[in-house]
Amino acid sequence: MNTLLWILQGFLAVVFVYSGIMKTTQQREKLLNIGQTGVANLSYPMIRFIGLAEIAGAIGIIVPRLTGMLPMLTPLAAACFAVIMVMAIPIHYKRGEYKSVTLNIVLLLTSLFVTYMRYRN
Repeated sequence: MNTLLWILQGFLAVVFVYSGIMKTTQQREKLLNIGQTGVANLSYPMIRFIGLAEIAGAIGIIVPRLTGMLPMLTPLAAACFAVIMVMAIPIHYKRGEYKSVTLNIVLLLTSLFVTYMRYRN
């Protein structure tokens, strides 16, 4: 089970570090073109803040558990990813972006699973 959790944590970290880097470095138009349409009505400071939060979460889902320093930050990071997905799902649903909704649900369920399993241990 531990190996599965590490794989899922790695998956979440890769997805959110990519998304975070894109949000902190790219213009809105580029983000919209690559499918990150949830930023369409957000200000640049908000887009950058979300990107930095995603990068911090990607670090938080790996490093604390890996180093043994404050390992409770790992399930907290996963829970925060779940919150981001809960907010993203209705945005993409209203836009009719059902592929994005599906990905958001997968990320939500993965985040919740990691949260629960890492919190238990």
